[in-house]
Amino acid sequence: MDNRVSVISIIIKEEESVTAINELLHEFRQYIVGRMGIPYRDRGVSIISVVLDAPGDVTSALSGKLGMQSGVTAKTLTAKL
Repeated sequence: MDNRVSVISIIIKEEESVTAINELLHEFRQYIVGRMGIPYRDRGVSIISVVLDAPGDVTSALSGKLGMQSGVTAKTLTAKL
């Protein structure tokens, strides 16, 4: 399967989920091009953007696992390259 460039946007509302999210990102580290995290203290959330170069099923698997964490929303945008 061909790799595609994607961005997963993650919004974390429950701080207890941060450890699980970091473990998942570590598990998929071979596909991660870069990531940026922003603590938005005024709103009590953290926002992470992760850029991947991966097959579609890998990107979907990571996004799905992230979204199953308590207090976490994850959405994926894939480039049409």
